[in-house]
Amino acid sequence: MELKKVLSGLEGLKAKGDLDLDIKSLESDSRKIKKDSMFVAIKGFDTDGHKYIDEAIKNGAKAIMVEEGTDLKKLKLPEDVTLIVAPNTRYSLAIAASNFYKNPSKKFKIIGVTGTKGKTTTTFMIKSILEKQGKKVGLIGTIAIYIGDKKIVDSDRTTPDSLELQKIFYEMAKEKVDVVVMEVSSQSLKLDRVAGLEFEIGLFTNFLRDHISPKEHPDMEDYFMSKVKMFNMCKKAYINADDVHVQKLCKMNLPCEIKTYGIDNPCNILAKDITVTSSSVDFKVKIRERNERIKTSIPGRFSVYNSLAAISVGIEFGCTAENIKAALETVRVPGRSELVDNKKELTIMIDYAHSPESLESILTAVKAYTRGKLISVFGCGGDRDSTKRPIMGEISGKIADFTIITSDNPRTEDPNKIIKSIETGIKKTKGKYVCIENRKEAIKEAIKMANKTDVIVLAGKGHEPYQEINGKKYDFDERKIVREIIEEL
Repeated sequence: MELKKVLSGLEGLKAKGDLDLDIKSLESDSRKIKKDSMFVAIKGFDTDGHKYIDEAIKNGAKAIMVEEGTDLKKLKLPEDVTLIVAPNTRYSLAIAASNFYKNPSKKFKIIGVTGTKGKTTTTFMIKSILEKQGKKVGLIGTIAIYIGDKKIVDSDRTTPDSLELQKIFYEMAKEKVDVVVMEVSSQSLKLDRVAGLEFEIGLFTNFLRDHISPKEHPDMEDYFMSKVKMFNMCKKAYINADDVHVQKLCKMNLPCEIKTYGIDNPCNILAKDITVTSSSVDFKVKIRERNERIKTSIPGRFSVYNSLAAISVGIEFGCTAENIKAALETVRVPGRSELVDNKKELTIMIDYAHSPESLESILTAVKAYTRGKLISVFGCGGDRDSTKRPIMGEISGKIADFTIITSDNPRTEDPNKIIKSIETGIKKTKGKYVCIENRKEAIKEAIKMANKTDVIVLAGKGHEPYQEINGKKYDFDERKIVREIIEEL
């Protein structure tokens, strides 16, 4: 594609060199550059792409994009390499990538789901409902990327970077999907990964403390306003009427039509007569003119909110009540309230809960139907918000009958330091606990102490099949780990 077409729609650019170049590929990683590529230099958290311009040129780059403020005198570009200076290279990459892949997102409708909790479950519920209605659906999120029933790739982040995202959209357009439902993280909005997209419907599930760290958001205001950015890119929005923070959107001068769903407050889509059991939740909700009884096999009050968000989308897309009901009753989400079959017939649940609110939600939901002991096994991730660690310790100490504090993706931090921080919180309670750094040994201890009336909750990893330690990911699929331990015992 001609370079000037790749740059179409970008304002405030300065250029030196030939804009009629034929660009064969776009990259922000100099190692991936091939002949006749364009290299976009991005200042990241850990490294600065501007340091790798010479390497990109050696590898065949014919165009280089740098950010305003770069010392151009230090750049020694060959005469045949075009230089572009952009106000914001992250934003520019998103628009350029969309142009390069021929604006694939214009060929289907996009549903964006943001919020602290519930994004993954809600996207799977929406996908299930729309597929029951006969739509071909793509899904992009924390667990994996799907086109219909086909899993394309496991995800390593909630929302891919802009270049990868446009490649995925290109493949989805080729496969002729009707709708793409995607999790939209606050980071992806803050870092312009979704710049230039138009969402048919945006959903805001809830807003709770999370993702406050040097590499994420400096404070809650930044976290919230990053999420709000999505609603400047939506035609319609459905938001949680029971969340006081999310409700602020109604008072903002946003370009989208806003509707609400909830349980406790007046709203457009209201759940009534809720029943929670050990394996499901059911409730009444009005779908068009009739009250319908909805059941889903993911227990807990939070599951009602996720279902309501999905039902809102189903109604907007004209889905029948029968298809909505059938889809929600059969939907399964990897790593969310997921029970692990095992030879000892113990109740062992894997859940992605890794924030204070999500840990409290899952433990409270499980405690309500546990006949014996509730055994909680969890840790906290390294290089992330450290203030939540003692809070989560206190929550588990108050709700669970026994807690095993362990390691969970320590990354570059000392796992024992993280465990000690969690321990300061649990010490404020009367909860019984033990600290076992090795996560497999912690799970083994839980299994050894459990009987058939107990429930073990393995919180934090959910769908993740790895432990991340010092920049390396080691195989750690808790489903396999549980079965290995039971074989050993």
